Amino acid sequence: MRSVRQNSDLPAANGAPPIAVNEHQAGPGAQELDEDEAWTYEVAPPDAPSELTAVVGENLRRLRTRRGLSLERLSKASGVSRAMLGQIELGRSAPTINVVWKIARALGVPFSALISNRSAGGPMLLRGDRAKRLTSHDGKFTSRALFPFDTPRTVEFYELHLAPLGIENADPHPPGTTENIVVSQGTVEISVDGQRFLLATGDALVFQADVPHVYRNPANVDSLMYLVMTYSLSAP
Repeated sequence: MRSVRQNSDLPAANGAPPIAVNEHQAGPGAQELDEDEAWTYEVAPPDAPSELTAVVGENLRRLRTRRGLSLERLSKASGVSRAMLGQIELGRSAPTINVVWKIARALGVPFSALISNRSAGGPMLLRGDRAKRLTSHDGKFTSRALFPFDTPRTVEFYELHLAPLGIENADPHPPGTTENIVVSQGTVEISVDGQRFLLATGDALVFQADVPHVYRNPANVDSLMYLVMTYSLSAP
């Protein structure tokens, strides 16, 4: 992802000027879909977990207004439809993993800035049966944050599930992002900027994630992965 200083919303809170957003960063094909079609594509499946919906909505509104961005400008910068952004802010729609990544990139904040629920410090037990997960549009890819939802951080830890024959296409993250991923169960093929790596159980892969990358489960059994996402410590 982008450097910590570009990504974090903390500098803005300390009085630094808002991060400039390039209104021409919308993803390929974003303008080819009408708003209704784009919105449908961005919505998580009906049975997707919704525990994070309100948290993401509150954080999105706070970060957007802090930067003086309208829904229209943020839509152009992120490639996420204005209607969907509005529904997320109101807590009426559960965003997919990909949608949260697009919004975070456009706002110049880490992924955790949108899913964090600010709270007091101290030990925090994260019960597995109360886990909060984000899912992909087709429901085959899910992500669980294995860190407290308190404040944005420089390193993030996730548990990832990919259903049999499932595919998740990830947009390039901002410069300096590193992914360190290990397969705990099953088999996963990871493509990084056109290079393919087949990982069996126990295999790990470290790569710069500021290029297109794809996770694919080539088998007929679920795959389980653990991901450490590290942010750049210096501006590009």
